Amino acid sequence: MKRLTKTIAVASLAMATTVAMPVSAQVQGNIATVNAQGVIMGTNAFSTAYQQINTTYKLQLDTIQQRNQERQTLLQQLDTNNDRQVDDAELQAAQGSATTQRIQQIEQEVTQLNNQVQAARVYAIEQILIQYGPSLQEVIQQQQIQMIVSPESVIFAPEQANITGQVVTVLNTKVSAVNIVPPQDWQPARESLALFQQVSQILQALAIQQAQQQAAQQQQQAAQGNDQAPTGR
Repeated sequence: MKRLTKTIAVASLAMATTVAMPVSAQVQGNIATVNAQGVIMGTNAFSTAYQQINTTYKLQLDTIQQRNQERQTLLQQLDTNNDRQVDDAELQAAQGSATTQRIQQIEQEVTQLNNQVQAARVYAIEQILIQYGPSLQEVIQQQQIQMIVSPESVIFAPEQANITGQVVTVLNTKVSAVNIVPPQDWQPARESLALFQQVSQILQALAIQQAQQQAAQQQQQAAQGNDQAPTGR
């Protein structure tokens, strides 16, 4: 998770911060930018909660993986022309069969299990998000900031214009830990769901990037091994 936090920090700095000349000409005082996703994901409470969820909901996560593998195997059985795709004609031909019924059961079960895990993650994020505003306001007052600009709206700025790290520090003092089991009658706020979706996209992109890097390293090691292998006469 330390590597994840550093990656997010680097990404935040790359996007950060200043404003176009007409805006800066009108505002007297410090102007800064902040990455809300980077703040939430950079907190200790977030990393701890996601690790706890992976442990507490391990049964659900393992079952999801197993069911997805079973579903993929069943779909292969429907691929009668062996083109590695299941088209409408093949689905229609298998309609009502034991295979398609089992696929539907798997999809329903996976959806229910996914909902449990995702609800825990959204609930964790929501508890942190509640203190995001007060933490941001504290940094604004400390640094006498007159305007906060979205990173997507700026072209260039010095590193010190990005206050994401400072907000993370303050937020860590306000939220040291969160619960990962939502109350029975809990309903997520729209802002929490939106932030969760953004966080999930970032995590997915980082996972893909890490997998690509590992694959490249393995290929490089294999190539080096072949170069060092002795040749016969």
